[in-house]
Amino acid sequence: MKTIYLFICIVGLLMSSCATSKKSVRKGEANVRHELLDARTFKITKFARDKTYGYSEDNPVKVGGGMEGPLNEQRFLNALAGPNGEKVTYKRQGSCCPFKTPNALFGDSGVLDMYEVIIEGSSEKIILYLNMYDSETLQVPVGFTLRK
Repeated sequence: MKTIYLFICIVGLLMSSCATSKKSVRKGEANVRHELLDARTFKITKFARDKTYGYSEDNPVKVGGGMEGPLNEQRFLNALAGPNGEKVTYKRQGSCCPFKTPNALFGDSGVLDMYEVIIEGSSEKIILYLNMYDSETLQVPVGFTLRK
């Protein structure tokens, strides 16, 4: 009897610890294929008008890629330059914001990756949210240009 009670308590604890109150991120298109400028850089031709694109967990940049997801995140960031063509550097800050996706590597959930982006000559630290599971046509976020 004690064993059954203990089992029920453990299962209940595990189920409640996996719950999340975060809202789901909008889903991407059915895996858009991205063109490469070179092996480490995406060719991007569109510029975002939406000021939340990439800056909000509700509107992340969807680079897709599955197993190539981390490389696709780098390919996207490598394409960016500052507003006047300045060099940018970036560093992954971690993951956040769980969401449901049909493109997950395991199960039906993914997380966003947060990157700190610094524009050369500026002390401002910009956080961009990237989704490596879903993909859509890539755009340059407001405040950035393309690397030459």
